[in-house]
Amino acid sequence: MTQVNNKPPASIYKQADTDGKFKRQDAQFRNTISKDGKHQPEKGRYLLYANLLCPWACRTLITRSLKGLEDIIDVSILHYTLTENGWTFESDTPEATGDPLFGAKYIKEIYHKANPEYNLRYTVPVLFDKKLNTIVNNESSEIIRIFNEAFDELLPTDSPKRGLNFYPEDLRQEIDDLNEWVYHNFNNGVYKTGFATKQEVYEENVLAVFESLDKLEKILSDGREYLVGGRLTEADIRTYVTAVRFDTAYHTKFKCNIKMIRHDYPNVHRWLRHMYWDIPEFKKCTNFDHIKGGYYYAVSDGDKAGGVVPLGPRPHILPKDAADIKTELLTIPLPLSKENRNKNIQVMSSSVFHDLRTPILYSSAIHIGWSLHKTRTLNLW
Repeated sequence: MTQVNNKPPASIYKQADTDGKFKRQDAQFRNTISKDGKHQPEKGRYLLYANLLCPWACRTLITRSLKGLEDIIDVSILHYTLTENGWTFESDTPEATGDPLFGAKYIKEIYHKANPEYNLRYTVPVLFDKKLNTIVNNESSEIIRIFNEAFDELLPTDSPKRGLNFYPEDLRQEIDDLNEWVYHNFNNGVYKTGFATKQEVYEENVLAVFESLDKLEKILSDGREYLVGGRLTEADIRTYVTAVRFDTAYHTKFKCNIKMIRHDYPNVHRWLRHMYWDIPEFKKCTNFDHIKGGYYYAVSDGDKAGGVVPLGPRPHILPKDAADIKTELLTIPLPLSKENRNKNIQVMSSSVFHDLRTPILYSSAIHIGWSLHKTRTLNLW
């Protein structure tokens, strides 16, 4: 049963309690979809509300795509702007769809369709039942398992995605064990770090983040492509959504800046690029404009004018064969602002990706409409 409280909702931008610690709100809608329940699997009955900023929402988008459910479960992509009424349905980006059901302006309105008394945070993802006009579930870890199991029989019998199981019985204990510490110390750990308001709280959590990355690095050190069981599972999905945002958002915005994945975790970096470049569903559901725009706007009190978005790191994700590149001229496009539209940054490196712990030699280092005829050595750590 959905809970409400009698207090006005706290500011969406106030993330930490008085003790300086971030405490994630528990999801309140926890129903499932099954043949014998009130929410039964039917094509076109359900709509997934998500955005491309949120790692929790992107878990569900990736799973929906991996399972081939695009024609079975509709989707609405919200904007990355966060307000007191939750995420908006602004449509000034090509990916944002607006609300196809009610023409809502904010995700709050969808929550109030299900429960007019609801006054907790208005989060995504939201799985909505169009027939019963209510929310089925707003907990991402449960939605991905619903997608994994509930709609399989609705897929064509000849579909290669029918029967795919990302939470197989024989691997469940291993997946659950990994999910447990990845969630607390990595998925949620970056938030506990970034939203900490006391130094000791920040330090405790940022160290836990990097301990979890150290642990992932060790697991992947045997060259495996997947985290568990030699196959793609929900453990990869849940870990990926944080890892792919790490260098571009959490390293800077959330002050997780002790190390970077691309420089300091070669095995995690290899695994991450495998997910992104080799499995189309991961790349399709990863949008760095929304990720960076969202974290630097949404975590800046929703003030677009105050949410300055950094240019780097560039590129947002390195090529899959980056470790094999010895000497190459990299052309890194700047955002298409008026003054930068026809400019590039070009970097000549003798070992840009070969060994990121060795000094990098920048020859004719930076060209932004001019040349600097100097050579200099930079240390990356």
